[in-house]
Amino acid sequence: MLYRHPPVPPLIRNMTLLSYQVFKAVVEQESFQKAAEVLNLTPSAVSHAVSSMEKELGFSLFTRNKAGVSLTNYGERLLPYINAVLNTEESLKQVIAGLNGLQQGEVKVGCFSSVCTNWMTDIIRSFREKYPKIHIEIYQGTYADVAYWIKSGIVDVGFLSVSSAGDLPIEPLYRDPLLCVVPKGFQKREDTPYMTPDEMKDQVFVSQMESTDADIVKFMKENGLNVRSDYHVVDDLSTIAMVAAGFGICIMPELVMNDIPYTVDTYPTLPEASRIIGVSALNPGFLAPAAKTLYRYVVEHYGMEFHNGNHAQK
Repeated sequence: MLYRHPPVPPLIRNMTLLSYQVFKAVVEQESFQKAAEVLNLTPSAVSHAVSSMEKELGFSLFTRNKAGVSLTNYGERLLPYINAVLNTEESLKQVIAGLNGLQQGEVKVGCFSSVCTNWMTDIIRSFREKYPKIHIEIYQGTYADVAYWIKSGIVDVGFLSVSSAGDLPIEPLYRDPLLCVVPKGFQKREDTPYMTPDEMKDQVFVSQMESTDADIVKFMKENGLNVRSDYHVVDDLSTIAMVAAGFGICIMPELVMNDIPYTVDTYPTLPEASRIIGVSALNPGFLAPAAKTLYRYVVEHYGMEFHNGNHAQK
């Protein structure tokens, strides 16, 4: 079945493109003042545009408080439709540019930390050399953030692990082994070059939120590791810092360890385990031209060796 953008609710058909742009800017900036600066409008113009939208729709779009503004439940539900309209406009501009022999446009990319630090600088640099008029904008977050951004139209494409993609289509690119990370000089119970679940089960773990490390949680569940954890953190660097200080052990993808400044020891797991990193889009066949160009570029340059059983190029 072919995917099509959801129909635009009848009540917003009479609104202008500027109204949608104001709405999105306020969402992204979480402030009327900052949205006005981005759009080169006055704060009163932004406030008036939002008030007019709310009056026409019959419900509030934003909750206003001292910390800024945030979407109401109604605004949250409307966001994908607004993004669909704006993405269609961007796609139209890119098609027209293509008809004029130009490859230009803007692509928004969601990625998690280790892809951002290990891959994105190379992707941006090499892609820019080939397509200098296509601008890439990066959004970094957790697996859950990236999946939400793709589904809501905030980003065009995103990097996820296969196990975190859920119902999103994903093109596998890279097999990233999971490692057991321990403090430097850690005394293993068994004299082997790997770490088994049996050796791990009595250790204290430094763990992350499930939304941050879906593949690690999957490995633990599959191997019956109902581990004890006194330390719950939200990012890779903090996790390794706690391990390096001797507070426990952890499971971490190999790619993450390229970024770590702390001194630790690592062991492959047995049974072997890995996360599979891929590139995802809500519907790759219906991407705007610039986004489709980047998507294909990533698959060709980072996924060409995956299906041969090897790691993709870095």
